[in-house]
Amino acid sequence: MTSKKVIVVFGATGAQGGSVARAILESKKFAVRALTRDVTRPKALALRDLGAEVVKGDLNDEASMEAALKDAYGAFVVTNFWDHFSKEKEVCQGKRVADIAKRLGLKHVVYSSLENVKRLTGGKLEVEHFDGKGEVEEYFWSIGVPMTSIRLAAYFENFLTIWKAEKASDGDYYTLALPMGDIPMDGISVADVGAVTCSIFNSPAEFLGKAVGLSAEALTVQQYADVLSKSLGKEVRDAKITPEAYEKLGFPGAKEMADMFRFYRMKPDRDVKLTHRLNPKVKSFSQFISENQGALMGI
Repeated sequence: MTSKKVIVVFGATGAQGGSVARAILESKKFAVRALTRDVTRPKALALRDLGAEVVKGDLNDEASMEAALKDAYGAFVVTNFWDHFSKEKEVCQGKRVADIAKRLGLKHVVYSSLENVKRLTGGKLEVEHFDGKGEVEEYFWSIGVPMTSIRLAAYFENFLTIWKAEKASDGDYYTLALPMGDIPMDGISVADVGAVTCSIFNSPAEFLGKAVGLSAEALTVQQYADVLSKSLGKEVRDAKITPEAYEKLGFPGAKEMADMFRFYRMKPDRDVKLTHRLNPKVKSFSQFISENQGALMGI
């Protein structure tokens, strides 16, 4: 029996990487080398139990990256801006992986990217957690690494945390404060990224050299609110906040998030039809909320 080709999965104990590692293991076509900073974490041990080779890897350590990628066919690469809040660091980490992938001759990298908003808008908007990934994507292409970039829509999971509906001060209802106006916003559950990525690795001829925008569906803020209302049995309304008002909310990163919504209002390319073809079981927002009702009980 020929041994399976190895795909290295970065951030394997995180949301995206974990989803990808599990989906590839389930498909049984490739072997998985799961990268994590701490191989003793329960999530790392769970992946090992599913059949992954779990290895210690740190994006800041070139030697560990080189060892992890040695003899691999491909890699799923994800970096985490929120680990350190530094675009420069994220760019540095991503370029380091690109250089090693090129040097070792990897045949297919799937890079979890986003648009370089600052460049696309001529400096009018700046969204650092997008821009750094966009810069790294451009670098991957420029040095000729065989790659597919995937650009994820907003996570449905955000509605359970940072975008949770809040009780209105002037009545017995709740509001969603997302400054999108009446423009639909694409969304996807991060748990569904794995099956999509697995399909991309299974079809290199179709996807090498392509950038793929992923989305389960696009809804207006009021449509998201309607789904929440139905699920919670409480009225949820669009707060109808403007990007300008959102920017002034004063939490750390408010300006960056306002610019992200301004960019979303420009309708970046996310392909709902293709996403459903790559993962026929991709969940709608309604399905996602009904599966995660427990997490909303605090409302």
